Amino acid sequence: MTDPAPLLLHVFPTFAVGGAQARFAALANFQGPRFRHMILALDGCTDASVRLSPDRDVSWPSPCGGKNAFLSSILTYRRLLAEWRPACMLTYNWGAIEFAFANLIPVVPHIHVIDGFGSDEYFVRLRRRIIANRMALVNSTTVVPSVTLRTILTEEWSLPPATVRYIPNGIDLARFSSPGRIAEPGKPVVIGTVAALRPEKNIARLLLAFARLDSALPARLVIVGDGACRDELHGLAASLGIRDRVEFTGHRDDVHAQLARFDIFALSSDTEQMPIVVLEAMASGIPVVATDVGDIRIMLSDANAALIGDGSPEGLAQVMTRLVQDPAMRADLGAANRATAEARFNQDQMFAAWDDLLTGQIL
Repeated sequence: MTDPAPLLLHVFPTFAVGGAQARFAALANFQGPRFRHMILALDGCTDASVRLSPDRDVSWPSPCGGKNAFLSSILTYRRLLAEWRPACMLTYNWGAIEFAFANLIPVVPHIHVIDGFGSDEYFVRLRRRIIANRMALVNSTTVVPSVTLRTILTEEWSLPPATVRYIPNGIDLARFSSPGRIAEPGKPVVIGTVAALRPEKNIARLLLAFARLDSALPARLVIVGDGACRDELHGLAASLGIRDRVEFTGHRDDVHAQLARFDIFALSSDTEQMPIVVLEAMASGIPVVATDVGDIRIMLSDANAALIGDGSPEGLAQVMTRLVQDPAMRADLGAANRATAEARFNQDQMFAAWDDLLTGQIL
């Protein structure tokens, strides 16, 4: 009788569909039967489970612990770690930090993954959380997908550089093998974005920028996504007099097909780290107009990065105008972005880095 595959415990604040959950699902599907997975969604939401291959060995323990009961939760979590005895525990972002505290005197090897910050820490990190993270992660390996986050953790948080591992996100390039479309003569150039309609994505900034384009320019704006700001954004587009040139698609699962519609990809967020949708736009051979946040400059081809300005509506509008008017520039930047994605952000590179990390933790 063969020994069972090593068990990995994954603690997510939520397993709703998102970047961290999509990356984990891709990794788990790639790893196949080499690992068993226990996924604990602390809020009980498991919507992203649809991304997991049905033949993966996955268990789903019920949420445990409670709000405003830090010490009792820590003790409960520590007891569960001793009971479950995973080969390694992986916790994701601030919402799972109590499990890191439960393992402060190590019960199992621990990896903590940080993809970014909540709305209360976009611009300035909270001192009490810096101290808490520094304490909780002292015996852990911390993984970040962006150079910006690695700098924050080693300089602001004073985590030892040797404990912070930079593993950039990667994507399945084959799904985005077609270059960005060439706008037909007389047809509008499509500027598009894919984003949850939440305040931090600041789609209002994108609408304000688009409204500054000369109305004689042959351009349309497509906004793919849904969220709490939907009605407000519809109203803003109407008040700016651009509603007839803006398409709100709502939520779509076919992101690769939506990107294939775009001539220009736009990102107007107040905060990002290493957004996967920008990698997908690059892989689709599309030039990118963006605010200067997170690793955006580092991710893009050198030629495209040179266009990133101050992120104001006026600055975004200037770059969009140049690209709408210059199809050759769009083609050149799109090709450079695709080449950069192939060289640096292939998911096989990400899989190999994670395999190396997990093997080192477990053995």
